[in-house]
Amino acid sequence: MSIQSVKFQGLDALQLRTADGASAIVSLYGAQVLSWVPAGGDERLFLSELARFDGRSPIRGGIPVCFPQFSQLGSLPKHGFVRTRVWRLAQQQSDDDHAMVTLELDDDEETRKLWPYAFKAELTLLVSGDRLDVELGVLNTGDAPFTFTAALHSYLRVREVEEAVLEGLYGHEYRDAADGDAIKQDNKPDLRVDDEVDRVYHDVKRPLLLRDGKRSVGINNDGGFPDVVVWNPWEHLTKTLSDMAPTAFRRMLCIEAAAARNPVTVEPGGEWWGRQTLVAMQSED
Repeated sequence: MSIQSVKFQGLDALQLRTADGASAIVSLYGAQVLSWVPAGGDERLFLSELARFDGRSPIRGGIPVCFPQFSQLGSLPKHGFVRTRVWRLAQQQSDDDHAMVTLELDDDEETRKLWPYAFKAELTLLVSGDRLDVELGVLNTGDAPFTFTAALHSYLRVREVEEAVLEGLYGHEYRDAADGDAIKQDNKPDLRVDDEVDRVYHDVKRPLLLRDGKRSVGINNDGGFPDVVVWNPWEHLTKTLSDMAPTAFRRMLCIEAAAARNPVTVEPGGEWWGRQTLVAMQSED
């Protein structure tokens, strides 16, 4: 039931705590959630031991914010530019069972050199018991419509990715970036990782469940996030990532809330939002 300003690897951050012991840390740099510990549990987000905290580079792990471009779907830097900008605290509140902060970012001269539009972005983080809510909001503050893609690039920590099981994507169409962007149909009851996975699942309306031994995480996307991205770089691609240890791919699986297939258009004065909710579970067996 507290919100404190802290330093995380030298970066300005906010630590949220509730009376039951749940906590989260969000960096002002990138509005990036770097830690989530549910009440009575342990860390549920993956953060690379080689992540860079230099205030210039993207941070490998946690929940990066991708806007106004997801991945390389456009001419902007990969995943856009807001993950390498400093946001400001706009609102905070807490009581016995929850803590919440909202961070804001406006366009400026530097962002308009990359993307010539006026906007306000908001990242709202709420931690409560076994639940984490992360919501991205976008307001068009200019006089021209703009179009974007976006994602919450959530890195979930697993104990061994080959033993983890993701349920809920059966029957959905997806774009397979690991196979030349081929469009495929998922015809398996669950997803198990034994090689590189880089998929964008379309029009996902039901909740997902990531089983990780005795631990599980329920995942639900709301609002303007119709797509689910599942990513693990596996051994060969991890070797090309200087900010990730060679075997770190075994401890993570990205399950992202995204608006990737169909770009979003926001008219002047209009708003858009999308949310990802994570719920931690632990079996007693």
